[in-house]
Amino acid sequence: MSGSSTIAKRYARAFFDIAAEENRYEEYYGELLKFSSIVEENADLKEFLSNPVVNNDDKKDVVKTILEKVSLSGIAANFLSLLADKQRIGILPDVVRCYREFMDEALKKVRVHVKTAFTLSPELSEGLMKGLEKMTGKQVEMTVEEDPSLLGGVVVKVGDTLYDGSIKSQLNNIRNLLGEGI
Repeated sequence: MSGSSTIAKRYARAFFDIAAEENRYEEYYGELLKFSSIVEENADLKEFLSNPVVNNDDKKDVVKTILEKVSLSGIAANFLSLLADKQRIGILPDVVRCYREFMDEALKKVRVHVKTAFTLSPELSEGLMKGLEKMTGKQVEMTVEEDPSLLGGVVVKVGDTLYDGSIKSQLNNIRNLLGEGI
């Protein structure tokens, strides 16, 4: 884990502990995500806040201005101001990612990304979700992406684990086996 990830994890844990005391995990996550999205969607703003050469007082002023325009709880606004004060606002995307991991663990959720060559029917999608919930023992939040290059089958990513049942992958495996025999 890199230094900034370790620091991001510490800040995320501190904010998560506050959210846990108030049982407002998802609300606070939404607020962090809202602010982070504003920064991520504006390349100039993102560069400004992450640039170590820019005076930190200027960064704090910009963060304060954004906070005045966005309705966030006092706790979230104070946390974001603290990140700016400590010259850590540039690692906000990592903080958000770490916070989400803590939240998902606490709420027994797992995020699953499914790639499929074709549109899943509602029945097939529901069946896949139920199977994944049974396999993981957690509530599944599933995103589905169509990728015609797979030819058929599905690729499922659960956390860091990839289950590749695509025809493309199977053809590549056969190609590799045939190539070794030549």
